[in-house]
Amino acid sequence: MKINRIKIVLAEHSKTSKWLAKELGKSESTVSRWCTNEIQPSVETLAQIARVLQIDIKVLLNSTL
Repeated sequence: MKINRIKIVLAEHSKTSKWLAKELGKSESTVSRWCTNEIQPSVETLAQIARVLQIDIKVLLNSTL
């Protein structure tokens, strides 16, 4: 089940997972695992991602409806 949309949102903003890892001070492998929904970032990290991309945090999450 795909919970987050990080990979899609990065593509929409012409950003890479490598760029996001650098912005957040995280490893590229961690960000890659978020992008493939292998693991999920914390709510605090999702908020950081939303801030660096200047978007609403809700954009990063798949709707459960």
